[in-house]
Amino acid sequence: MNTPGQGFEPASGDGPAPSGAGRAAELRTAYEGLLQIRRLVNGPSGAAVPAPWELRQMPRAVALVLEAAGVPPSARDPRAPDGPRTRTGYRVGPAASGEGHVEVTWLGPPGGGAAEEEQERLTACAAALERLGWVCLLYRGPRRRRFLEVEPPPAP
Repeated sequence: MNTPGQGFEPASGDGPAPSGAGRAAELRTAYEGLLQIRRLVNGPSGAAVPAPWELRQMPRAVALVLEAAGVPPSARDPRAPDGPRTRTGYRVGPAASGEGHVEVTWLGPPGGGAAEEEQERLTACAAALERLGWVCLLYRGPRRRRFLEVEPPPAP
């Protein structure tokens, strides 16, 4: 969704389900912009590693890559933003391990089966992110739920 003055905002998995007639075109433009910025500022590494702005806005950059890869974001009812989830998918947020990392979880409505598919779906998320230079580690956290910790590649 385009917010005046902010540009395209990728789905983090905590808001309403992304929609709108122009969403796919906006997503494609934002993703192509990400790749072009990488080619312009990363020197010989080009589009293979995250650009400096991505490191400053990691949750947003990771969400953009996942959404552009066709991975569905989780969603909540816009009338109850802290209420139960209405759609199964990824959620990108700050990592418990601290700054410089983000966490990707696979969440859905209660009883919707998200826990059963999380390993397969998070592995697919990792594959999409690793193709663009992010480092992903799959962990098992509280209540034996899996999550993906995403970090930038080590500095050369």
